[in-house]
Amino acid sequence: MADSVAALRREIAACRLCAAQLPLGPRPVCQLGAGARVLIIGQAPGRRVHESGRPFDDPSGRRLRDWMGIDEAEFYDPERVAITPMGLCFPGTGSSGDLPPRPECAPAWHARAHALMPDIALTLLLGRWAQRAYLPGGSDKLTETVERWREHWPARITLPHPSPRNNRWLVRNPWFEAEVLPTLRGRIRALLGVTASIQTNERGKPT
Repeated sequence: MADSVAALRREIAACRLCAAQLPLGPRPVCQLGAGARVLIIGQAPGRRVHESGRPFDDPSGRRLRDWMGIDEAEFYDPERVAITPMGLCFPGTGSSGDLPPRPECAPAWHARAHALMPDIALTLLLGRWAQRAYLPGGSDKLTETVERWREHWPARITLPHPSPRNNRWLVRNPWFEAEVLPTLRGRIRALLGVTASIQTNERGKPT
């Protein structure tokens, strides 16, 4: 199984499926491991992640690791955590933020990647693009979708995207931090066998 994952990683790295539509060119970013227990499906890499080639290497990643209660070493261990965004390459920037994920990407790679990771026990669906794809027929309203997270638990959980763009939503919905995150962290600890850790900013305050 590990050999198959390695082969797929190489194939994804060489992908040029939508190269003509990518303003900075293709640089697929994902994280795959045959033994992964947790899968993260988000939107698409931003410019900073495109430049580093490391998933969630940005403020969104720091917040996501806080939500999960794990540190960088645990997060970037592909035998614990897998990451397959809806779009594997940076799609470019529009008038109000990054463009949507390229539609060719997930159909080309997700089913093949997920089939090679049979031990996934929890999938985090971050934001509307992942939720639309993996919860067909559900609400397109973020708050309603996240409020109904228990309907998909414990195999899946619906979360807002951890982008700073959602700061206002988080302030308006304190129940998310009070009710959802403790449950998520407990499940992550049980699956990964780790002790919860809280990411902090440069002033030592939780992020």
